[in-house]
Amino acid sequence: MLLDKRILFVGGKGGVGKSTSAAAIALLHARNKKKTLLISTDPAHNIGDIFHKKLKNKPTKIVDYLDAIEIDPEAESKQYIQSVKDNIRGVVKPTMKDEVNRQIDAASSSPGAEEAALFDRMVSIILDEGEAYDTIIFDTAPTGHTIRLLTLPELMSVWINGMLERRKKRNDNYTQLLNDGEPVDDPIFQVLQRRKERFSSVREYLLDQRKTGYVFVLNPERLPILETARAIKELNKHDIEVNTIIINKVLSEDVDGEFWRKRKEVEKEYVVQIEDEFNRQRRHYIPLFETDISSLALLEDYADYLSDSVAEVVK
Repeated sequence: MLLDKRILFVGGKGGVGKSTSAAAIALLHARNKKKTLLISTDPAHNIGDIFHKKLKNKPTKIVDYLDAIEIDPEAESKQYIQSVKDNIRGVVKPTMKDEVNRQIDAASSSPGAEEAALFDRMVSIILDEGEAYDTIIFDTAPTGHTIRLLTLPELMSVWINGMLERRKKRNDNYTQLLNDGEPVDDPIFQVLQRRKERFSSVREYLLDQRKTGYVFVLNPERLPILETARAIKELNKHDIEVNTIIINKVLSEDVDGEFWRKRKEVEKEYVVQIEDEFNRQRRHYIPLFETDISSLALLEDYADYLSDSVAEVVK
């Protein structure tokens, strides 16, 4: 359900109304006096534009019970790289420090560096920063990015387990050969172990259906349906279950004019496809508004439709 989870991830194809839906869901939680944090992880942020607020990399109040963040990937990447340097300080020899830092700086511009930094911030929000909130809602980037972000805990855990095994083997050899059987004090091993524990905790959160929910937004059109179906299957491979679908921009039954009647006939065929393809998910239908949702009042209207749909599904 949309209103009984502590953490919600909202994803979907670009242009389907994903950020608007995430903002409306956040408003519903705030209406219920749940202290809510809405977070945009999409580099092309829309949340600030929706609320007509200048958002930052830290919580900004939107309305009562609702704060929002637009994560700055570049700033997070710089902070992440600095934390890596801090972790190795005192571990490498002074003569090697400059060379190691140079390699770390080079790695910071490699593909995936910003995603790793974004993931690190997501871990921090879920495990640390988010303790002050009842609900945390992530407005994610378009579908492919969402899949990579949500599967990172599993992939990073596999990678870090390999690092720990190699580090342990090295330490065991040092213990036997150089340290007279006394265990070697290895700060790097300790850092890796702490990160493994945090990744494991986040993965538990992501897989706990009592705490975490996944919402995909789509329009009743061919490409969004196909993309959403593929995304759900891909996430299922990683034991992540998408339990809610929002079908946005649905035409009214009483559309006027030949053009719109034809569009409605085609749309009805796609709705049948949606009902068949996503029969395991709760489905919420939101009508096409006459104008862009460009004000808090219109967003409240969107939230009202969503609230009514949730109540209807519960019945």
